[in-house]
Amino acid sequence: MNLPFYIARRYLFSKKSHNAVNIISMVSVCGVAVVTAALVCAMSVLNGFTDLTAQLFGYLDPEIKITPCTGKVFDPQDARIQTICRLPEIAHYSEVLQDNALIRYGGRQVIGTVKGVDASYNQLVSIDSVLVDGRFALREDVVDYATLGIGLAYSLGIRPGFSSPIEIYVPKRDERVNMSNPAASLVPGYAYIAGVFRINQQSYDETYMIVPLELARSLFLYEREVSALELKVMPNASVSAVKKHIQEIAGDNYAVQDRYEQQADAFKMMQVEKMMIFLILCFILAIALFNVVGSLSMLMVEKQEDVKTLRNMGADDRLIKRIFLFEGWMIAALGALGGIAAGLILCALQIHFGLIRLDQGGGNFIVDVYPVKIMPQDIVLSFATVLTIGFLSSLYAVRYLRDKSQELSG
Repeated sequence: MNLPFYIARRYLFSKKSHNAVNIISMVSVCGVAVVTAALVCAMSVLNGFTDLTAQLFGYLDPEIKITPCTGKVFDPQDARIQTICRLPEIAHYSEVLQDNALIRYGGRQVIGTVKGVDASYNQLVSIDSVLVDGRFALREDVVDYATLGIGLAYSLGIRPGFSSPIEIYVPKRDERVNMSNPAASLVPGYAYIAGVFRINQQSYDETYMIVPLELARSLFLYEREVSALELKVMPNASVSAVKKHIQEIAGDNYAVQDRYEQQADAFKMMQVEKMMIFLILCFILAIALFNVVGSLSMLMVEKQEDVKTLRNMGADDRLIKRIFLFEGWMIAALGALGGIAAGLILCALQIHFGLIRLDQGGGNFIVDVYPVKIMPQDIVLSFATVLTIGFLSSLYAVRYLRDKSQELSG
């Protein structure tokens, strides 16, 4: 067994002659444990909010989306696109044509996003589960239907069952606006409202309107072009692996994005928040680990006679330094293990019982309790961070051991 580690372990668990040394060591372990538990809980809660956001966007965002790198549209009959659609890993795909338009109803008008989709769209996303009124429909006989976000429907003052259609106006492509007759420069379209959805994301609820692909093509003056191809992979397939394979087939002319990349700004902001909280807790952890300095200083005073004995037996400065370095490191490790265990227990209790609720103040929230998701990499990162800061704190303390050793030898 490693001699410095063996001696340090005996020092850590043996009873000291001065009770203050035991108390300081215990305070050091508890301080590290509390901060480590907070680190585990905070990162798990942020993971839970990230998953919740991904779930909300997932109601309308596909698992994989293909868009052109240049221009707004592309031809879905491209050989590469057809090869992708025939991949065995692809369960469903939908052609999409999306752009901005002026949406009017009665005396109200709003600039919104018109998304034209084909009949396969509801097999890609769970739009039926977020409908708050009406139903999802695209076209029946010769009638076109639209499904609106709840904010857009409120702005227009409409709901399913209204007898008058929604008016949609789009400027003609490649034509200058006729200032004497602006209406002649607009392509009109009409659709009856079929349903209203809500996913609690302003970018969708306030502006989105889903219409048949044929209506979108007539509005934007395209024959068969699309702005995106949305895909759903087979249940047993890996989205990341399929995405990589599709990118290899599509080449540099197309961008292939998963759900996180489709909403890169939102998820990047959440990652920044997670990093900032991690750094703040690391700073608090560094302060807590300064207790190790005091604990090691007291221990060095306590073990003066042992140091003399070790020197008389031939121990050098390096071995003695390693003893106290291992001592401080084990204090940090015990605190880290205890904190991780406590953090995992608290997270498990929150997941199963929802001890801390969001609606205690009477607000209107998407979920009632704080969402929690435990990720193994966060646990490993927390443990490694505690050990690293603990090692640096211990190294700072034992630097003074040489002077102490010279005093003892003198």
